[in-house]
Order: sequence, then structure tokens, then C-alpha cells
Amino acid sequence: MKNKKMPKNFGKKISKGTIKRLFGYIKRKYLKQFIAVFVCIIVSALANVYGSMFLKTLIDDYISPLLLEENPVFTGLLKAITTMGMIYAVGILASYLYNRIMAVVSQGVLKDVRDEMFSKMETFPIEYFDTNTHGDIMSHYTNDADTLREMFGRSLPQTIQSLTTIIGAFVAMLIVNVPLTIFIVVFLTLMIRVTKSVAGKSSKFFIKQQESLGEVNGYVEEMINGQKVIKVFCHEEESEREFDKINDELFEHMYTANKYANILMPIMNNMGNIEYVLVAIVGGLLAANGFTSLTAGSMVTFLSLTKTFTQPMMRLAQQVNTIAMGLAGADRIFKLLDTPSEENEGKVTLVRVEESDDYIVETKQNTGKWAWKVPDELHDYKYVDLRGYIQLNNVTFSYDGKNDVLHDITLYAKPGQKIAFVGATGAGKTTITNLINRFYDIKEGEILYDGINIKDINKYDLRMSLGMVLQDTNLFTGTIKDNIKYAKQDATDEEVINAAKIANADEFINLLPDGYDTMLTNNGANLSQGQRQLLSIARAALADPPVMILDEATSSIDTRTERIVQDGMDNLMKGRTVFVIAHRLSTVRNSKAIIVLEHGRIIERGEHDALIAEKGQYYQLYTGAFELE
Repeated sequence: MKNKKMPKNFGKKISKGTIKRLFGYIKRKYLKQFIAVFVCIIVSALANVYGSMFLKTLIDDYISPLLLEENPVFTGLLKAITTMGMIYAVGILASYLYNRIMAVVSQGVLKDVRDEMFSKMETFPIEYFDTNTHGDIMSHYTNDADTLREMFGRSLPQTIQSLTTIIGAFVAMLIVNVPLTIFIVVFLTLMIRVTKSVAGKSSKFFIKQQESLGEVNGYVEEMINGQKVIKVFCHEEESEREFDKINDELFEHMYTANKYANILMPIMNNMGNIEYVLVAIVGGLLAANGFTSLTAGSMVTFLSLTKTFTQPMMRLAQQVNTIAMGLAGADRIFKLLDTPSEENEGKVTLVRVEESDDYIVETKQNTGKWAWKVPDELHDYKYVDLRGYIQLNNVTFSYDGKNDVLHDITLYAKPGQKIAFVGATGAGKTTITNLINRFYDIKEGEILYDGINIKDINKYDLRMSLGMVLQDTNLFTGTIKDNIKYAKQDATDEEVINAAKIANADEFINLLPDGYDTMLTNNGANLSQGQRQLLSIARAALADPPVMILDEATSSIDTRTERIVQDGMDNLMKGRTVFVIAHRLSTVRNSKAIIVLEHGRIIERGEHDALIAEKGQYYQLYTGAFELE
């Protein structure tokens, strides 16, 4: 297969920082266990080397003399064999121990890595999830974590053992015979050059393989979620072609990586066999010509040490690719961990308060009243009532920093008012609500909440004061009660039921076999779209925020169900500042102000009757002359 031209950064080396950070996890919690593993590996390796060395003693001191005796006594030989068996037994026990301990270390490190990944992921801004496929993100928890498990659990101990065995065998060979050891070193140089050449090529493609796996996972996840759309628009063949394209790239990287990896072992095995034969020939020639004093025991021992020396070399060559994959996976994980967290520089916080002698007093009790705690130069802080007064003044915004999607937007919503956004897809309706939540920060202008710039408000506290009901409802694995309590974890059962009643969800919940304890899985697939939306409204009702955002909450349900859902939303909206995005204009007639957006600009605003009388864009949309897209 002819390889495509790769980009300049293809197969880039893993930084030393990656290796240092990996061992930081071991140092943090598992240093003692790892030291124990290291000691056991050394014992196991040295036992193997010493066993080979003991062959000289066994042959020269016991077996050879016995061959010359007429009536040999085997007591000494049996003792020697017993000693040799004990040495190997110690090695086996040490090997068993380090494998057991390393299993604990490797799984513990993986647990810590996954915990840290998830904790860090929860701090990412919405922008990160909008610009990275979910499948690629999941690949960090699956493919990349698996490569780490393989590296820590198998490759790392084997590498340490191989290196220890190589060093021990080399020292032992020097003790037995220096000239033959020099010959081994010369041959070893050739083996290292071959290993470096082949393994170096494969490791580059193993690194690229991890990236391609993330791309494939991302695409598959996207296609699974969009199967209905694919079927409706008969897009199967195009989807297959696109998948074949990225899958071919993965295949090419995996094929090339494994091609080099698979040819390495036969080469190393055959070179090891050649080395073994050459050592026997060279040793025999040296002994025959008097260049060295090799006994039978010395020759057997050296040949055994040759195997002990070369086999770890071959195992070491095997582990190069596994370690390369593990480090590539670690590098991807650390890139995720190094992703900047969402900035949260706001100093204004949300606190519970109660009124006492015309003064606002902070309290931990649930009084039903909230206030903004604002740092003040004259005093340490001051309290501002949480009322739900939202203002946008000359707001301009761009997602990419170049192309503006909102242009000089100015609007306000007084406490308790309902403001509706109307316009075609891409007009900027959802963008405005995203800015109020500070999912993104504005380019120009300001957004005020109760007279406070939202940039000065802690994002966590800001979002605590806002509730959202979206078109796409997200339900989590757990009971209906758990899903409603998602908005308030310490809510009582009574509060949950009251929230469900407000949302008009209580009736259908009680008809279910297990009521509020009914288990939901797969995003509530066992419920209708309308029922799922009612649960979303109940969740928002339980949160009881002063400001609500309803983003096309009824666009995906039928007209009959819409009336039930709309009644629930009407109950939810009472006494709150509400921003509504709706395709069905009948749902926004009672809004205090209807704002018509087009290409990121406000082209009309006013109450329903006034806009109808103007016979402008809203009139044409309402009467059906124009349709929302």
C-alpha cells in the first residue's frame, strides 16, 4: 500500500513532560507500591540470571566429577539442584507479587486519570463541546485510557524486568568470558540498529492511530444520533462514503503501524537464533585454539546467558509500540486536561436574605428571597434585591471573533415581563439567551442584571438565578423523581410533587406503574416527547428561578400536547421574567414585547396588536404570508 503524504506534525514525539506527568500519578498515591514492584522485578530478573550462572557450578563442580567416579554419590548434586529450584521459586514468587501489585497500581492510576478528566471536563465552557465531537471526547475515556492500562499493567513492568535482566546478564557474561561478551556487544549493536529503525517507523503510526480512532468514534456517535435524519433524507450512501474515507485513514495508520510491529519480532527472533549459533561456533574456535579457557560448564552457562540476554531484548522491542501507544493516549488525555477552564472572575454572588427592620440580612435559611452580594468600596459589600430585570445595551457578538451574528442589540425585560423573540433560523434568538447565561461573552456593549453587569457576577450564581426549558429535553438515567430533583438536589418529595403539578406532569406520572419512582433510561425513551418536556418544565419549576428562558419548548410536539405543555409553562411563567423563543406565534401573543430579529438585528418590536396593525414582518409571519424557517 502506498502511503499518503503526511502532515509536518505527523507522528510527533511525545514530550518528556508527558512521561513526567504520568509518573506523577504514581508518585502521588502509589509510590510505596511501585517501589515494591520495582524490588520484586529486580529479584525476579536476578533470580533468572543467577539460575543461568548456577549452571556452571552444577556442571563443573557436580556433574562432570560424577562422570569420572565408578560409584557416584548424588547427594551433592541433589542439594545443588534443590538450591537451583529454590532460586527459581524465589523468582516466580517475586514475579507473581509484582504482577498483583502492578494491577492495583495501574487500575488506581486509571481511576485517578478518569476522575481528573471528568472533573476538568465539567469546568469547560460550552464552546468546547460545540467545537469537539462527542465521540472524540469519549475516546479519551475509552481508547486512550485502554492504552494507558496496557502500558502500566503489562508493558511498563516487562520493560523494567527486561532492562534489569539485560544488565544482570551482561555483568554475568563478563564474569564468565570477556572475549565472547565483546562479540555479543558487537552483534547487539546490529540488533539495536534494526530495532530502532523498524520500531521508530511503527511508533509514528501508532501515535497517529490514536488520533484517527477519536475521529472515527466522533463520526459514528454523530451518525447514531442522526439516524432518523439520515433515513428521512436517504443519506445512507453519502454517510457510508464519508465513513469509508475516515475509516480508510484509520486502516492505513493501523496497517502501517502493525506491519512494522509484526515484522520486528521475526527479525529479532531469527537474529537471536543466529547469535546463539555464532556464539557456540566462536566459543568453540576460541577454546580449540587456546585463546580462552572455557569449560563445559562455562560454555553451557554462557549460551544460557546469551538466551537470557537476547530474549529480554526481543521483549523490549515488543513493548516499544505498546508504550508508544500508551504515551500517545496519555498525550491526548493531557491535552484535554490542559484545556483552559471556563473563566469565572465575577465577584458578585447570590445569597439568601431576609428583611429585618428595613435592612436586608444574609441568612442560610430558606426564606424564598435572594439578593446579589456586591463588593462595595465604602463598605465591604452591599445587597441588591434579585428582581429579574434584564437589559442588553448595544450588544454585538461574534462566535469566531470575525463575523458578527448580533449587531447593536438593545432591549430590556422588567421583572415579571414576558419577552418573545421571533425570527428565522440564524436570526440570533438562541444566541441572545446564550449570552444572558454567559455561555459566551459579548464582543461589545453590556448586559445588566438588576443593574449589575453580568461580567461582574459569578457564573455559577448567575446560572442559579436562571432557568431553561429547551426544545431538546435531556433526561438522565434514574427515577422520574431524580430527574426533577436535578434542579435542586435537597428538594423534598413534597416540593418535587408540587413542581410536577405546576408543570401539569403529576397526572401522567401517577398513571405510570411506579409513579415518581419509575426508572428512566436512554434519555427517557419510554416516554412521549410531550411527557419528557413536562418533566423538563417540572425541573425548571423546582429550581424556582426569577428569570426563565423557554427555547422553542413546544416546537417538536403535536398541537393537542402543546396545550397541556403550554398550560404548564404558563404556570411556570407566573411572576417571572421570561424570554420565549417560539416558532408557533400563537404562543407569544400575550407577551409584553415581541422582538422580531433578522440577520442579528432587531427590525420590529412591540406588543402583538401593535405589530399586527403595522403590517410589517411580524404581520406577514403571523398571517402566513411568510413562514419561519
